[in-house]
Amino acid sequence: MPDEPSPRVVRAAGGVVWRQVDGRVEVALVHRPKYGDWSLPKGKLEPGEIEVVGGVREVAEETGFAAVPGRSLGVSRYRVLDKGRDVEKTVQWWAMQCREGEFVPTAEVDQLRWVAPTSALARVSAGYDCAPLQAFSAHPPETNVVLLLRHGSAGDSERWQDHDDERPLDRTGLAQAQAAAEVLSVYGVERVLAAPLLRCQQTVQPLADRLGVDLEPVKAAREDENAPGAAPLTELLRDLAASGRRAVVCSQGGAIPEAVRALSGVSDVRARKGSLWVLSLDDGVLVDAHYTARLLEPA
Repeated sequence: MPDEPSPRVVRAAGGVVWRQVDGRVEVALVHRPKYGDWSLPKGKLEPGEIEVVGGVREVAEETGFAAVPGRSLGVSRYRVLDKGRDVEKTVQWWAMQCREGEFVPTAEVDQLRWVAPTSALARVSAGYDCAPLQAFSAHPPETNVVLLLRHGSAGDSERWQDHDDERPLDRTGLAQAQAAAEVLSVYGVERVLAAPLLRCQQTVQPLADRLGVDLEPVKAAREDENAPGAAPLTELLRDLAASGRRAVVCSQGGAIPEAVRALSGVSDVRARKGSLWVLSLDDGVLVDAHYTARLLEPA
């Protein structure tokens, strides 16, 4: 059979994997014998894979350690040869806190070293690994993260004849809810909150079931509680971030953009159905807001 055509863009993801030892921050570098270089752990995404899920998977495969993503650290872009064609490669990066695991050498990665971030900058072989390390060092390694999710697809509101609070997810929305459970679970979520509307609760119920936690209804996530300015939702997000326990809040399109604007000062804020904002705060100040428009690839 003929080779499959090379993609126009090779998508990859990885992380600045960090730990604390005796109060010192160390990051993981891996050595790849095929290239003879030291690099941050990363790898190609599988077809249809969401970047953060692929990044966590690749980190585990290359280092042997489970890791929990925090703030995003930007995107590297460079040219590579793929099936003989010169194409662009993109790598989405996250700060990832190291959890349990053990490094085992493989044919692809034969060494792992834990070094100070400044030493990592001097040791990495490729320039595109420097930007995520610099972004990592710009703020404390561990930030307070809260996740803000818009509910999935719920049909046509104008054709729904019962109370709007009882409008359920449609087939696409139910699939988005299952996809959200997979993506959000990699973030180490401990609490699951939702506006007391059926479509919001259905969107995060699969995640609550996967984590074995109760779904918490919260009025502050309703859009009719947040006009104008989304003050109740903004305050809720700040409080959840400050609590130190990672939480996801499922809200509505009439509240999410205003809340993100209030935290970030950014004017152009999107919030399509089934999308996710990951908000990272340091001492109450937003230092990163990462938007994923689709948690479910279109069929």
